[in-house]
Amino acid sequence: MKKGLKQSLRAVLFLAFAALLLWLSFRDIDFAELWTVLRKANYLWLLPAVIFSILSFIIRARRWILLIEPLGSTPGLVNTSHAVVTGYFANMIFPRLGEVAKCAALGKKENIPFDRLVGTMLIERTVDILTVLVVLAVTVIAGSTATGSFLSENIFAPAEEKITSSIGSATVITVIIILLAITAAVMFFMLRERLSSYPVFKKLYSFSDGLFAGLKSILRLRRKWEFLILTLLLWVSYFLMSYFPLLCLESTSGLGVEATLFILIIGSFGMAAPVQSGLGAYHWIVSRGMLVAYAIPLEEGLAYATLEHESQMILIAIMGAISLYALFGKKGGKVLSSVVSEKEI
Repeated sequence: MKKGLKQSLRAVLFLAFAALLLWLSFRDIDFAELWTVLRKANYLWLLPAVIFSILSFIIRARRWILLIEPLGSTPGLVNTSHAVVTGYFANMIFPRLGEVAKCAALGKKENIPFDRLVGTMLIERTVDILTVLVVLAVTVIAGSTATGSFLSENIFAPAEEKITSSIGSATVITVIIILLAITAAVMFFMLRERLSSYPVFKKLYSFSDGLFAGLKSILRLRRKWEFLILTLLLWVSYFLMSYFPLLCLESTSGLGVEATLFILIIGSFGMAAPVQSGLGAYHWIVSRGMLVAYAIPLEEGLAYATLEHESQMILIAIMGAISLYALFGKKGGKVLSSVVSEKEI
């Protein structure tokens, strides 16, 4: 099967999954009530949310530059910001494509090896996951029963139940995988010199060397305090991006810091779902979470999720097109498509 057709089929499959999640989110909704809520919303409060969203792109770009510098390259902040936005834009087309797209875009524009950029991107994602866990822990320790109970009842407990019910077969599969991995490692070690003569393995060796060089950049970080401060500022921006849309609706305008942290945490799970930009998953988990934790009616919760999510998607669509043009001119779409196709991992 040709790569283009394969990518298209995968994109359609994930889009169908997103459509299913949207249907699950809206199936029990009174659309007349939802429309009334949206019609009465104060949309001016979306403006500061959009401003902090743009600021988050710049902060993330600057933090990424700090990870790239130990590799011997210092890309410009403007080009790096455009690459970051291009990544978000690509995620609207295909889940997880953004990580590849932003590395490919910046690598082509600044002439930095793609494999090394992938290593720095993996560090970024690891830091993001750890930050979410830290925020979750702090929120629960600070006394937020809403966050802990909702995640326990709706995510962790169901997952634990499924794992427990299939633990027998899972154990067998795990043992088989470990044995196969050990066998493959031994064979690879024994045949490494012979395999190194094949072009495909030469390319694999080269990519893995660059990848590990990128991963090691965190150990040679020159401005560690700046990296930590930027990480803090990034998540403050995310917090405010979640907070200001609450002020759009009368029913949610009274929710404060705890509720915003709750939305930020559960929303992160929604955005991590394997669908385009968290489409459907974000709406479902946020609206249900607000209902369970704060007794916000589904229509009101969905109105909030729609305002927050779609305002960001519109911003990313506009800025993504601008960033592609800024990086590659009128051929931006074609260049990105070809580069990502070449570098697909």
